[in-house]
Amino acid sequence: MADQGPSFDMVVIGCGGGPFETNLSAYLVKASGSNWEKDSVIGLEAGSGIGALETIMKSDPELFGVNGETGKPYTAAQIFSYMKCYLITHSHLDHVNGLVLSAGSMGGQKLIHARKQTIKDLEVIFADRLWPKLASHKKEDANAMLVYSPLPTDRGYLNLNRDISVCSMPVTHGLTKTGSVYESATYFLRNNATEQEVLFFGDVEPDSISSKPQTINVWKAAAPKIPHTLASIFIECSWTSDRPDNLLFGHLNPMHLVDELVALALEIYKVKNDLQSASVVIAEGGTGPDTRARKKKKFNPVSLESLRGMLDGVTVYIMHCKSDVGGKYDGPISQVIGAEVRALVEKKGLGAGIVVLEQGTRIREFCSLTLIPHIADVPFLVPEI
Repeated sequence: MADQGPSFDMVVIGCGGGPFETNLSAYLVKASGSNWEKDSVIGLEAGSGIGALETIMKSDPELFGVNGETGKPYTAAQIFSYMKCYLITHSHLDHVNGLVLSAGSMGGQKLIHARKQTIKDLEVIFADRLWPKLASHKKEDANAMLVYSPLPTDRGYLNLNRDISVCSMPVTHGLTKTGSVYESATYFLRNNATEQEVLFFGDVEPDSISSKPQTINVWKAAAPKIPHTLASIFIECSWTSDRPDNLLFGHLNPMHLVDELVALALEIYKVKNDLQSASVVIAEGGTGPDTRARKKKKFNPVSLESLRGMLDGVTVYIMHCKSDVGGKYDGPISQVIGAEVRALVEKKGLGAGIVVLEQGTRIREFCSLTLIPHIADVPFLVPEI
Protein backbone atom coordinates (compact mmCIF):
# COMPACT_ATOMS: atom_id res chain seq x y z
CA MET A 1 0.00 0.00 0.00
CA ALA A 2 1.42 3.37 -0.96
CA ASP A 3 1.86 6.13 1.54
CA GLN A 4 -1.46 7.99 1.36
CA GLY A 5 -0.66 10.76 3.80
CA PRO A 6 -2.43 11.63 7.04
CA SER A 7 -5.90 10.25 7.74
CA PHE A 8 -7.21 11.74 11.01
CA ASP A 9 -6.83 14.87 13.09
CA MET A 10 -7.98 14.91 16.72
CA VAL A 11 -8.07 17.50 19.50
CA VAL A 12 -8.51 16.26 23.07
CA ILE A 13 -10.98 18.54 24.85
CA GLY A 14 -11.05 16.17 27.81
CA CYS A 15 -9.75 12.67 28.51
CA GLY A 16 -10.28 12.19 32.25
CA GLY A 17 -12.66 9.75 33.90
CA GLY A 18 -13.97 12.09 36.60
CA PRO A 19 -14.83 13.25 39.11
CA PHE A 20 -13.24 16.58 38.03
CA GLU A 21 -15.82 18.16 35.71
CA THR A 22 -13.18 20.22 33.92
CA ASN A 23 -11.61 17.22 32.16
CA LEU A 24 -14.19 14.69 30.95
CA SER A 25 -14.28 12.50 27.84
CA ALA A 26 -14.59 14.74 24.77
CA TYR A 27 -12.72 14.73 21.45
CA LEU A 28 -13.01 16.62 18.18
CA VAL A 29 -12.18 14.56 15.09
CA LYS A 30 -11.92 15.38 11.39
CA ALA A 31 -10.25 13.91 8.36
CA SER A 32 -6.73 15.20 7.78
CA GLY A 33 -6.63 17.57 4.84
CA SER A 34 -10.04 19.07 5.59
CA ASN A 35 -10.30 22.29 7.55
CA TRP A 36 -12.22 22.84 10.77
CA GLU A 37 -15.20 24.26 8.89
CA LYS A 38 -17.62 23.00 6.22
CA ASP A 39 -19.37 20.33 8.32
CA SER A 40 -16.20 18.28 8.73
CA VAL A 41 -15.97 18.24 12.57
CA ILE A 42 -17.25 15.28 14.62
CA GLY A 43 -17.75 15.49 18.37
CA LEU A 44 -16.58 12.11 19.66
CA GLU A 45 -18.05 11.94 23.18
CA ALA A 46 -19.19 15.15 24.90
CA GLY A 47 -18.36 15.10 28.60
CA SER A 48 -16.48 18.39 28.65
CA GLY A 49 -17.60 21.09 26.25
CA ILE A 50 -17.10 24.63 25.11
CA GLY A 51 -15.89 25.86 28.52
CA ALA A 52 -13.07 23.34 28.64
CA LEU A 53 -12.10 24.10 25.04
CA GLU A 54 -12.08 27.85 25.71
CA THR A 55 -9.72 27.31 28.66
CA ILE A 56 -7.41 25.18 26.50
CA MET A 57 -7.35 27.82 23.77
CA LYS A 58 -6.35 30.57 26.16
CA SER A 59 -2.97 28.90 26.45
CA ASP A 60 -2.90 27.79 22.80
CA PRO A 61 -4.98 30.27 20.72
CA GLU A 62 -3.88 28.79 17.40
CA LEU A 63 -4.66 25.18 18.33
CA PHE A 64 -6.94 25.00 15.28
CA GLY A 65 -4.89 27.32 13.12
CA VAL A 66 -6.02 30.68 11.77
CA ASN A 67 -9.32 31.45 10.07
CA GLY A 68 -8.45 32.16 6.42
CA GLU A 69 -11.25 34.70 6.06
CA THR A 70 -10.51 36.82 9.10
CA GLY A 71 -6.82 36.14 9.64
CA LYS A 72 -7.58 35.58 13.32
CA PRO A 73 -7.50 32.38 15.39
CA TYR A 74 -10.73 30.44 15.65
CA THR A 75 -12.72 30.77 18.85
CA ALA A 76 -14.08 27.83 20.86
CA ALA A 77 -17.63 28.90 19.98
CA GLN A 78 -16.77 28.90 16.25
CA ILE A 79 -15.31 25.40 16.42
CA PHE A 80 -18.41 24.08 18.16
CA SER A 81 -20.65 25.81 15.62
CA TYR A 82 -18.84 23.97 12.80
CA MET A 83 -19.54 20.61 14.43
CA LYS A 84 -22.56 18.99 12.81
CA CYS A 85 -22.74 15.69 14.69
CA TYR A 86 -21.88 13.94 17.93
CA LEU A 87 -20.82 10.30 18.22
CA ILE A 88 -21.59 9.03 21.73
CA THR A 89 -20.61 5.65 23.20
CA HIS A 90 -23.01 5.67 26.17
CA SER A 91 -25.15 8.06 28.19
CA HIS A 92 -23.23 8.42 31.46
CA LEU A 93 -22.92 12.10 32.36
CA ASP A 94 -19.15 12.19 32.07
CA HIS A 95 -19.66 11.42 28.37
CA VAL A 96 -22.65 13.67 27.56
CA ASN A 97 -22.58 16.59 30.01
CA GLY A 98 -21.16 19.07 27.48
CA LEU A 99 -23.68 18.03 24.84
CA VAL A 100 -26.57 18.68 27.21
CA LEU A 101 -25.38 22.05 28.53
CA SER A 102 -24.63 23.48 25.09
CA ALA A 103 -27.71 22.08 23.32
CA GLY A 104 -29.49 25.42 23.09
CA SER A 105 -26.47 27.65 22.63
CA MET A 106 -24.31 26.51 19.72
CA GLY A 107 -26.60 27.28 16.80
CA GLY A 108 -27.78 24.98 14.04
CA GLN A 109 -29.02 21.41 14.26
CA LYS A 110 -26.59 18.67 15.24
CA LEU A 111 -27.10 14.93 14.89
CA ILE A 112 -26.52 12.56 17.80
CA HIS A 113 -25.22 9.24 16.49
CA ALA A 114 -25.43 6.50 19.12
CA ARG A 115 -26.72 3.01 19.73
CA LYS A 116 -30.46 2.70 20.32
CA GLN A 117 -30.27 2.25 24.11
CA THR A 118 -28.05 5.31 24.49
CA ILE A 119 -30.59 7.36 22.58
CA LYS A 120 -33.37 6.05 24.82
CA ASP A 121 -31.35 7.18 27.84
CA LEU A 122 -30.81 10.63 26.34
CA GLU A 123 -34.56 10.93 25.77
CA VAL A 124 -34.94 10.83 29.56
CA ILE A 125 -32.59 13.81 29.91
CA PHE A 126 -34.29 15.83 27.15
CA ALA A 127 -37.83 15.19 28.41
CA ASP A 128 -38.50 18.78 29.56
CA ARG A 129 -37.73 18.02 33.22
CA LEU A 130 -34.01 17.44 33.70
CA TRP A 131 -33.41 19.64 30.63
CA PRO A 132 -35.62 21.35 28.04
CA LYS A 133 -36.88 19.22 25.18
CA LEU A 134 -34.21 20.28 22.70
CA ALA A 135 -33.73 16.87 21.06
CA SER A 136 -36.03 15.02 18.71
CA HIS A 137 -36.16 12.17 16.22
CA LYS A 138 -37.45 14.59 13.58
CA LYS A 139 -35.31 17.17 11.81
CA GLU A 140 -38.50 19.11 11.08
CA ASP A 141 -39.14 19.69 14.78
CA ALA A 142 -38.78 23.46 15.23
CA ASN A 143 -37.38 23.09 18.77
CA ALA A 144 -34.87 20.36 17.89
CA MET A 145 -31.33 21.59 18.28
CA LEU A 146 -30.28 17.94 18.44
CA VAL A 147 -31.64 15.13 16.26
CA TYR A 148 -31.32 11.47 17.28
CA SER A 149 -29.71 9.19 14.70
CA PRO A 150 -29.54 5.51 15.80
CA LEU A 151 -26.52 3.62 14.54
CA PRO A 152 -26.95 0.39 12.56
CA THR A 153 -26.46 -2.80 14.55
CA ASP A 154 -25.35 -5.01 11.67
CA ARG A 155 -21.68 -3.92 11.78
CA GLY A 156 -22.19 -1.88 8.63
CA TYR A 157 -20.46 1.48 8.17
CA LEU A 158 -22.46 4.70 8.38
CA ASN A 159 -21.17 7.89 6.75
CA LEU A 160 -20.90 10.59 9.42
CA ASN A 161 -19.89 13.08 6.74
CA ARG A 162 -18.29 12.85 3.32
CA ASP A 163 -14.89 12.04 4.84
CA ILE A 164 -15.47 9.66 7.77
CA SER A 165 -17.67 6.61 8.36
CA VAL A 166 -18.21 4.54 11.49
CA CYS A 167 -18.94 0.95 12.45
CA SER A 168 -20.33 0.33 15.94
CA MET A 169 -19.97 -2.73 18.16
CA PRO A 170 -21.28 -3.20 21.73
CA VAL A 171 -19.06 -3.73 24.77
CA THR A 172 -20.07 -4.36 28.36
CA HIS A 173 -19.65 -1.61 30.93
CA GLY A 174 -20.62 -3.51 34.09
CA LEU A 175 -24.00 -4.03 35.69
CA THR A 176 -26.70 -1.63 36.78
CA LYS A 177 -27.83 -1.63 40.39
CA THR A 178 -30.72 -3.87 39.33
CA GLY A 179 -28.29 -6.43 37.98
CA SER A 180 -28.82 -5.90 34.25
CA VAL A 181 -25.93 -5.51 31.82
CA TYR A 182 -25.05 -1.92 30.95
CA GLU A 183 -23.68 -1.61 27.42
CA SER A 184 -21.30 0.93 26.01
CA ALA A 185 -19.94 1.00 22.46
CA THR A 186 -16.72 0.84 20.54
CA TYR A 187 -16.25 2.55 17.19
CA PHE A 188 -14.20 1.74 14.11
CA LEU A 189 -13.69 5.15 12.49
CA ARG A 190 -12.71 4.97 8.83
CA ASN A 191 -11.27 7.65 6.58
CA ASN A 192 -13.25 7.05 3.39
CA ALA A 193 -10.46 8.25 1.11
CA THR A 194 -7.45 6.45 2.62
CA GLU A 195 -9.39 3.53 4.19
CA GLN A 196 -7.27 3.90 7.33
CA GLU A 197 -9.13 3.27 10.60
CA VAL A 198 -8.82 3.97 14.29
CA LEU A 199 -10.53 1.99 17.06
CA PHE A 200 -12.16 3.99 19.85
CA PHE A 201 -13.61 2.41 23.00
CA GLY A 202 -16.20 3.80 25.34
CA ASP A 203 -16.01 2.60 28.93
CA VAL A 204 -15.45 -1.15 29.10
CA GLU A 205 -14.96 -3.81 31.73
CA PRO A 206 -12.60 -6.82 31.44
CA ASP A 207 -14.04 -9.81 29.62
CA SER A 208 -12.44 -12.03 32.25
CA ILE A 209 -14.84 -10.84 34.98
CA SER A 210 -17.78 -9.78 32.81
CA SER A 211 -21.19 -11.45 32.98
CA LYS A 212 -21.43 -10.78 29.23
CA PRO A 213 -17.97 -10.80 27.61
CA GLN A 214 -18.13 -8.81 24.36
CA THR A 215 -14.71 -7.20 23.90
CA ILE A 216 -13.41 -10.41 22.30
CA ASN A 217 -15.77 -9.75 19.38
CA VAL A 218 -14.12 -6.36 18.85
CA TRP A 219 -10.67 -7.93 18.86
CA LYS A 220 -11.78 -10.53 16.31
CA ALA A 221 -13.06 -7.77 14.04
CA ALA A 222 -9.89 -5.68 14.51
CA ALA A 223 -7.27 -8.41 14.10
CA PRO A 224 -7.37 -8.78 10.28
CA LYS A 225 -6.90 -5.02 9.90
CA ILE A 226 -3.82 -4.71 12.12
CA PRO A 227 -1.47 -3.05 11.40
CA HIS A 228 -2.04 -2.30 7.70
CA THR A 229 -5.29 -0.32 7.96
CA LEU A 230 -5.74 -0.09 11.74
CA ALA A 231 -2.88 0.76 14.07
CA SER A 232 -4.35 3.15 16.65
CA ILE A 233 -6.48 2.01 19.58
CA PHE A 234 -8.04 4.44 22.07
CA ILE A 235 -9.06 2.61 25.23
CA GLU A 236 -9.81 3.48 28.81
CA CYS A 237 -7.79 2.48 31.86
CA SER A 238 -9.57 4.08 34.78
CA TRP A 239 -7.70 2.68 37.77
CA THR A 240 -4.21 1.71 38.89
CA SER A 241 -3.20 -1.94 39.24
CA ASP A 242 -3.98 -2.09 42.94
CA ARG A 243 -7.69 -1.54 42.31
CA PRO A 244 -9.49 -4.82 43.18
CA ASP A 245 -11.93 -6.42 40.75
CA ASN A 246 -14.95 -5.80 42.95
CA LEU A 247 -14.28 -2.04 42.84
CA LEU A 248 -13.66 -1.62 39.12
CA PHE A 249 -17.32 -0.67 38.44
CA GLY A 250 -17.17 -1.74 34.81
CA HIS A 251 -13.72 -0.33 34.03
CA LEU A 252 -10.18 -1.53 33.31
CA ASN A 253 -7.00 -1.39 35.35
CA PRO A 254 -3.54 -1.97 33.83
CA MET A 255 -3.46 -5.72 34.48
CA HIS A 256 -6.84 -6.25 32.87
CA LEU A 257 -6.05 -3.91 29.98
CA VAL A 258 -2.90 -5.86 29.15
CA ASP A 259 -4.84 -9.13 29.40
CA GLU A 260 -7.18 -7.68 26.77
CA LEU A 261 -4.19 -6.76 24.60
CA VAL A 262 -2.98 -10.35 24.94
CA ALA A 263 -6.41 -11.46 23.70
CA LEU A 264 -6.02 -9.12 20.72
CA ALA A 265 -2.50 -10.44 20.05
CA LEU A 266 -3.89 -13.97 20.04
CA GLU A 267 -6.54 -13.01 17.48
CA ILE A 268 -3.83 -11.52 15.27
CA TYR A 269 -1.77 -14.70 15.69
CA LYS A 270 -4.78 -16.78 14.64
CA VAL A 271 -5.28 -14.66 11.53
CA LYS A 272 -1.61 -14.94 10.58
CA ASN A 273 -1.60 -18.70 11.13
CA ASP A 274 -5.10 -19.42 9.81
CA LEU A 275 -6.31 -20.92 13.10
CA GLN A 276 -9.99 -21.18 13.99
CA SER A 277 -9.43 -21.75 17.70
CA ALA A 278 -6.45 -21.21 19.94
CA SER A 279 -5.62 -20.30 23.50
CA VAL A 280 -2.62 -18.76 25.18
CA VAL A 281 -0.75 -21.00 27.58
CA ILE A 282 0.30 -18.58 30.31
CA ALA A 283 2.04 -21.17 32.48
CA GLU A 284 2.06 -24.94 32.85
CA GLY A 285 -1.55 -26.00 33.26
CA GLY A 286 -2.83 -22.45 32.81
CA THR A 287 -4.47 -20.76 29.85
CA GLY A 288 -5.36 -17.25 28.86
CA PRO A 289 -8.51 -15.30 28.04
CA ASP A 290 -9.54 -17.10 24.87
CA THR A 291 -10.48 -20.33 26.65
CA ARG A 292 -13.21 -18.66 28.69
CA ALA A 293 -15.86 -19.40 26.08
CA ARG A 294 -14.15 -22.49 24.70
CA LYS A 295 -13.80 -24.83 27.65
CA LYS A 296 -15.66 -27.64 25.88
CA LYS A 297 -13.89 -27.17 22.54
CA LYS A 298 -10.52 -28.33 21.34
CA PHE A 299 -7.99 -25.55 20.97
CA ASN A 300 -4.46 -25.08 19.78
CA PRO A 301 -2.14 -24.13 22.65
CA VAL A 302 -0.10 -21.02 21.93
CA SER A 303 2.75 -19.89 24.16
CA LEU A 304 2.95 -16.29 25.28
CA GLU A 305 6.36 -16.23 23.64
CA SER A 306 4.66 -16.86 20.28
CA LEU A 307 2.76 -13.58 20.69
CA ARG A 308 5.88 -11.46 21.01
CA GLY A 309 5.72 -8.53 18.63
CA MET A 310 2.16 -9.24 17.51
CA LEU A 311 1.26 -5.62 18.28
CA ASP A 312 4.32 -4.11 16.60
CA GLY A 313 3.29 -0.88 14.87
CA VAL A 314 0.18 -0.49 17.04
CA THR A 315 -0.21 2.48 19.38
CA VAL A 316 -2.52 2.18 22.38
CA TYR A 317 -3.78 5.55 23.60
CA ILE A 318 -4.81 5.44 27.27
CA MET A 319 -7.69 7.64 28.41
CA HIS A 320 -10.41 7.98 31.07
CA CYS A 321 -8.06 7.78 34.06
CA LYS A 322 -9.88 8.57 37.31
CA SER A 323 -8.53 11.65 39.08
CA ASP A 324 -6.38 11.13 42.17
CA VAL A 325 -8.72 13.03 44.51
CA GLY A 326 -6.92 11.90 47.65
CA GLY A 327 -3.48 12.97 46.45
CA LYS A 328 -1.98 9.50 46.83
CA TYR A 329 0.50 9.96 43.99
CA ASP A 330 3.10 12.67 43.48
CA GLY A 331 2.57 12.93 39.72
CA PRO A 332 -0.48 12.79 37.45
CA ILE A 333 -2.46 9.60 37.93
CA SER A 334 -2.61 9.10 34.15
CA GLN A 335 1.19 8.88 34.01
CA VAL A 336 1.20 6.35 36.87
CA ILE A 337 -1.33 4.20 35.02
CA GLY A 338 0.56 4.62 31.75
CA ALA A 339 3.82 3.50 33.34
CA GLU A 340 2.14 0.40 34.77
CA VAL A 341 0.63 -0.51 31.40
CA ARG A 342 3.91 0.12 29.60
CA ALA A 343 5.83 -2.13 32.01
CA LEU A 344 3.35 -4.99 31.62
CA VAL A 345 3.32 -4.69 27.81
CA GLU A 346 7.11 -4.73 27.73
CA LYS A 347 7.25 -7.71 30.09
CA LYS A 348 4.99 -9.71 27.79
CA GLY A 349 6.81 -8.47 24.69
CA LEU A 350 3.63 -7.57 22.84
CA GLY A 351 5.26 -4.69 20.97
CA ALA A 352 2.55 -2.02 21.31
CA GLY A 353 3.50 1.60 21.91
CA ILE A 354 1.72 3.17 24.90
CA VAL A 355 0.73 6.84 24.87
CA VAL A 356 -1.17 8.56 27.68
CA LEU A 357 -3.59 11.17 26.37
CA GLU A 358 -3.42 14.67 27.80
CA GLN A 359 -6.07 17.37 27.71
CA GLY A 360 -5.37 19.93 25.00
CA THR A 361 -3.25 17.60 22.88
CA ARG A 362 -3.68 17.64 19.12
CA ILE A 363 -3.04 14.28 17.50
CA ARG A 364 -2.14 13.91 13.87
CA GLU A 365 -1.98 10.53 12.18
CA PHE A 366 0.56 9.64 9.55
CA CYS A 367 0.98 6.56 7.36
CA SER A 368 4.72 6.37 7.97
CA LEU A 369 6.26 5.27 11.24
CA THR A 370 7.38 8.19 13.41
CA LEU A 371 8.70 8.64 16.91
CA ILE A 372 6.19 9.65 19.58
CA PRO A 373 6.81 13.00 21.29
CA HIS A 374 5.97 13.00 24.99
CA ILE A 375 3.49 15.86 24.62
CA ALA A 376 2.18 18.37 22.05
CA ASP A 377 1.55 16.99 18.55
CA VAL A 378 1.38 13.20 18.95
CA PRO A 379 1.18 11.15 15.72
CA PHE A 380 -0.88 8.02 15.39
CA LEU A 381 1.44 5.21 14.37
CA VAL A 382 0.64 3.47 11.10
CA PRO A 383 3.61 1.59 9.69
CA GLU A 384 4.62 2.17 6.09
CA ILE A 385 3.57 -0.80 4.00
